[in-house]
Order: sequence, then C-alpha cells, then structure tokens
Amino acid sequence: MSEFPLDAASTLPADGALVGRVWRPELAGPSVVAVRPEGVFDVAAAFATVRDLCETPDPARELRAAAGERLGDLDELLVNTPVESRDRGKPWLLAPIDLQAVKAAGVTFVVSMLERVIEERVRGEAASAAAVRAQIHELVGGDLSKLRPGSPEALTLKELLVKRGAWSQYLEVGIGPDAEIFTKAQPLAAVGTAADVGVHPGSQWNNPEPEVVLVVDSTGRTVGAALGNDVNLRDIEGRSALLLPKAKDNNASASLGPFVRLFEDGFGLDEVRGMTVGLTVDGADGFHLDAASSMTKISRDPEELIAQLIGPHHGYPDGAALYLGTMFAPVEDRDSPGGGFTHHEDDLVTIATPLLGALVNRVRDTDRCEPWTFGAAALMRNLAGRRLV
Repeated sequence: MSEFPLDAASTLPADGALVGRVWRPELAGPSVVAVRPEGVFDVAAAFATVRDLCETPDPARELRAAAGERLGDLDELLVNTPVESRDRGKPWLLAPIDLQAVKAAGVTFVVSMLERVIEERVRGEAASAAAVRAQIHELVGGDLSKLRPGSPEALTLKELLVKRGAWSQYLEVGIGPDAEIFTKAQPLAAVGTAADVGVHPGSQWNNPEPEVVLVVDSTGRTVGAALGNDVNLRDIEGRSALLLPKAKDNNASASLGPFVRLFEDGFGLDEVRGMTVGLTVDGADGFHLDAASSMTKISRDPEELIAQLIGPHHGYPDGAALYLGTMFAPVEDRDSPGGGFTHHEDDLVTIATPLLGALVNRVRDTDRCEPWTFGAAALMRNLAGRRLV
C-alpha cells in the first residue's frame, strides 16, 4: 500500500494567503481555516464558508486579518486525514472549497486535444491507440499550439479537416470559437489532499489530469487558485462523448487542493499563466512516472475561459471553481506493449507546483473511497446550529 507524504514542508507553497477547510468532529461539521506559519486557525466566526470569504472585496487581506482558534500544526492535520488511519475524534483536512460549482474546461491543450481525438477514433480501445495516434499526427501536422481557437486560421484548418473526413467534436472545442466547459462535480463533493481519489472499477483505461483550478466569485472575478486532479476515464468517454458525465463525475473523482491561494500583490493570473505543474505517479508495483504540464502552452487564456464560464448568460451566485485543463495525457505503456497507461489501485498521484504546493491522492475504486454524504442541506443545518448563519 502506498503511503502519503504527510508533512507541511512537502505540502505548502513557499508563501501566500492560504484558505482551507477542516472537519471538526466535536462540531459535527466543517470550518474554514487560515493556514499560517504558526499553525492552522479556525476562522469560521468571520467566514462561515469559503464562498463567503471569496465574496469579500479583498479575500486575501480579509483572511490575513481574521482572528481564529488555533487547531494545531498542519502536520497534525495531515497525519489525521487519510481515512484508514484517521482518529475520528480529531480534526482532518477537507477540499478547500464548499458551495462553489465545480466546473472543468476540456480540450484546452493541443496534446490533450489530440488524445481525445484518438480516444474517439478507437472507441475507448487502448490497444489501438498507438497506430491511430501516428495517423492523427501525420494528418494534422504542424504546431497547433500557436493556433488561436476561433481565428481565421483555425477556420481554414477546420474546413480542410472536414473535406478530408477527419473532423472531430474534440477539434471543434479545441480550435473552434466555443470552449468545452462541463460540470466536474457537485458543490461539496470534491476531495482534498491526503484523500483517496476514485476511479470507476468498470474502467480499464484511465489517467490523472493535473490542472490549475481557478476560484471565481459570483461576479466572475478570479480570487484564487489551487491544484486539481480531473480524474478521467478514457475508455468510457472514448465510447461516446455523451458518456462524459459517467467518465468525469464519480465518487471522489474530483480532487482539489491542498489549499486555495488567494490573489494579492505578487500572485495573480500572470503567475498562473507562467506555471509549470508537475505530476508523479508511484505505483505499489514499483511503476514510476514523471511528467509536467506548462500553462504557457494553453490554447485559451484563463480569462477567456472564465468569460465563457460565467457572465450575463450563465450565473453562479455562489461562485465556481474551474479546472483549466491539462496538456498531459500519459501514453507510456504500463501493463503491455501498445496498451498505454492506466491506473492501478493504490497508485500515489502527486500534482505540484512551487506557487501552489502539492496535492497528493491515492487511487482507489470509487466504491472503496469514502462516500460523499455531507451535502448542502447538511452544511446549512450544521452552520445554523452553530449560529454561524
């Protein structure tokens, strides 16, 4: 069984206004916390939800100024978070968002776009992917990373591919005017760091998707960022794009954390645009994979994706968390030649970047992950009972 690295040094970014959530068993509910060098502080008296903090004019300043009850060192909370070793009489970490809609942008990097086209062509059969991958690369050719979606040049390429019978719904959202933005999970359903992340046992071809996640308020203002794992079932989606909800929204299949770093002077969208996100997968079988995803290669700017998420045509009164997409789709053979990569149970997945820290999850079947039972109604009843709303 893979063991989590459970220490603050390997989890935290070097700096930043960090907000998270902690389950407090003596209160039978969650609290918003500020993560500071001197410890983790419950600031629920000032902000009942992360959503409420994000709606303030300056969330980073408000979080830094908030007084609160010290719950202990981050190391103590990390050690108590994995479900199998948890002391349920002590607090543990949760995903650092609550009432926000959990959304994801798909096909925002050329590499992952082409992998989606491959999935579609092979109808979810991993063994056929290598040959089709070569055909697609030969057909498309060139450096698509410089092609602006919706541009005249993109239209010309689309017309060419249609004439050659090679058009795809994934190319439509990859280089067409409209981004793919879908619901990844329900509010409160995401899991945080040191938690198990779920892969449906019916899937035989799946992968992690390391991503930057932007947190926006109800007006569309971006207030912070975190890391995310948009767990993906390649065979399910490859059978039909209409199966995207089954491929994407399963128990514990949306991971987010370790904390939300709030925007302030020195940390904002420009820093997000320049990030490189690292990924490692360590299997109980000795398998090891290293990869990286550079935000400089994204096809659509984060601001464009936010504008397509929220605006006059589509509102989110509690804000939203938006996964920005990944360029990483692992193709290394793991189990057999030509079989590509797929998860094994107990894989330890680490997604990290210096400005946001490290998000670590262990892979389990969805029905073996901790079930999601605490929803919006339970949260409201709990906060009311604590006189926080």
